[in-house]
Order: sequence, then structure tokens, then C-alpha cells
Amino acid sequence: MSQGLEVVRAGALTTVQDEGRAGWAHLGVPRAGALDAPARRLANRLVGNAPDAAVLETTVTGCAVRITGTRPVIAVVGGAGCRVTVDGRPVAWGAPVRVPAGAVLEAGPAVHGLRGYLAFAGGLVPEPVLGSRSADLLSGLGPPVLRDGDVLPLGRPGGVPHADPVPWPGAPAELVLPLHAGPREDWFTDAALRTLTSAPYRVSERSNRIGLRTEGPVLGRARGGELPSEGMVLGAVQVPPDGLPVVFLNDHPTTGGYPVVGVVAQAALSGAAQAVPGTPVRFVRA
Repeated sequence: MSQGLEVVRAGALTTVQDEGRAGWAHLGVPRAGALDAPARRLANRLVGNAPDAAVLETTVTGCAVRITGTRPVIAVVGGAGCRVTVDGRPVAWGAPVRVPAGAVLEAGPAVHGLRGYLAFAGGLVPEPVLGSRSADLLSGLGPPVLRDGDVLPLGRPGGVPHADPVPWPGAPAELVLPLHAGPREDWFTDAALRTLTSAPYRVSERSNRIGLRTEGPVLGRARGGELPSEGMVLGAVQVPPDGLPVVFLNDHPTTGGYPVVGVVAQAALSGAAQAVPGTPVRFVRA
């Protein structure tokens, strides 16, 4: 039997993610990739993988997988804090653990943050699409959302796991997003621009991998009408007709017709992956 994983409990939303498929936006293909890139890279380093190796990304409820094949596998569960077990016995979170062949590794529901990352020595190696193994929920490219009974192949380990404990970033108590001026800032009133960078917002429960939606004061427009569709980038802060800012994340569409009031730099977006609904959001001028 080839080395791999069998999904025992898929959880609410578990997908395969790597660095994503950057460079295809001109063809309408979103970036995809792990929302919390630092967590993915750290998990891969701890099991001895290259930084861009594919991992599992879980959402809220975690997941459970069985190791298939004949060899044990070194694995790490990181990102959102959770209880981790192997065949029901507690093991370390955020550190390499040895999972015997046939054993079940389970990442429990998140107790801090939203998204967990399960890295395995050798990395997940489903067939790449346009140079990436990431699942894209908007376009449907890449491996589908995992279901119970799915099987994923593992690559051969090539590096040395790191056993030393390392600090993992926690879920933000407040999400602070540095904001660069957007291409359609002039579509909003001066009062709206002041509101955006001074009033409190909160993470909406309607947020997903496409965008972090907010709740808070409505932004008033200085002009009416609609835009022709134009290109959208990762971190674009788009304002739909309800007046509430949406921060585009990895599965965002590559074009859109609502005005972009600002852009958050990619490096500042990892906190959005772990910000639970209700988390305060503050936009600050970059």
C-alpha cells in the first residue's frame, strides 16, 4: 500500500493548500494557497519539508486522518490551537509527533483562532494544477474540499524534522490592518475616509476564504453609479453597495465592479486567517 492519508473525519472545511498559483490572474485564476502562510511555512519546517510543500488547512472543527502504507509519518499540527491525539492519546500541538502506520491523527476543534495546519514529512502530493496543489474554492481548481473516505498521497521525506520548540503566533485579540490608499478612494466622502481609519469594525461571521467581511459603520460614497469590472489584488478592500468593507483574501475574484477604497499589504493578512467572528478590526493608514 502506498504511503498516504485516509480522511476519517473531514470537518467543516478541510482543503489541501500550498503557496498558491500566483501569476495566473490575467487568465482569471485566483491565487488560492494557505491563508495563514507563516503557519504553513513553520509547520513544514518542523517536519523537514520545503516551505512550499502542500499541507492540510482546517477550519474551526479540525479533522482526523489515518496513515496508510507501511511506514510511520512525522506530522505537525499548528496554526489554530487545538487538542491533538494519535489513536485517542494526547500528543503535542505545534511540535513534530511520530504517527505509526495505520494510526489516526486527530486535530480537534479550534480553541484559539480559526484555521489549523497539518504538515506531514514528504508533503501532500496530489496532482498539481497550473503549478500548485492548492484547492481554490472560487474557481474549483485543484483538489476538491475533502470528504470522509478521501485518500491523499504523501511524498517521500527529504529533510530533517526540527524537534526544538518554537513560538507560534496566536489568534489576534484585535486585527490591525495597515491600509494603503486604493485606486477608487475618490469615490468616497471625506467623512467616510475618516470613519474607515478611526471607527471600530468587527469580523463578520460571513467571512470566508474569499474575503474577510466586516461589521461596523457604513462608508458613504461621494459619487453614484457603478464601475466597469477592473482587476483586483490580494488585500484589496472593496466596498459593496451595503457600504461595509470587504478585505479580499486568497480565493478572491480577479476582477470586480465595486470600488476599492484601500489595499492591505499581503504580509499583514495572516492575522485575518485566525481572526474569529467578532474580533475588533482597525484599519490604519500605512
